[in-house]
Amino acid sequence: MEAARDRVVPDLLGEDLGVLFCGINPGLASGAAGHHFAKPGTRFWPSLHGSGFTPRQLRPDEEDALLALGLGITNVVERTTARADELSREEIVEGGRRLRAKVQRWRPRWLAVLGVTAYREAFGDRRAAVGPQDARIGDTRVWLLPNPSGRNAHWQLGPLIEEFARLRRAAGLPDRSSGPA
Repeated sequence: MEAARDRVVPDLLGEDLGVLFCGINPGLASGAAGHHFAKPGTRFWPSLHGSGFTPRQLRPDEEDALLALGLGITNVVERTTARADELSREEIVEGGRRLRAKVQRWRPRWLAVLGVTAYREAFGDRRAAVGPQDARIGDTRVWLLPNPSGRNAHWQLGPLIEEFARLRRAAGLPDRSSGPA
């Protein structure tokens, strides 16, 4: 795993995205696999499915299927680390600048940032809380989601799924959880 340190996992971007999910930065498992949210125990994929964004729970190596559903993935900071606390404040602030430029280029309808602390640092909003934000990037609305890492003990899977579902409903996307597998 250590060999995956400082790698970059390519963004999953496309035209006309309903939601662009934005992690803090890829972990070492993601760097080794070359796919987002690849660490066993992440609650990202179960949350996407449980909230109705996907018709079944996808594996990290199936992430390209998200584009057909109008979903994408990026990160505030591109380089992989073992833990997000290895990132400097400066990296996160600079990552926020790059993220704004990326959002202005691709113009998703919603940007969903996964991680309260990283969002607060990247966007300079110390009082930001989970849910829709007043801030916009161009026409893109912003939603703050809890970090789906298994290390985030403050959020259990059930409430995490409900928060993802709140975003899906606000974005006007269909509930795909009951569709074909």
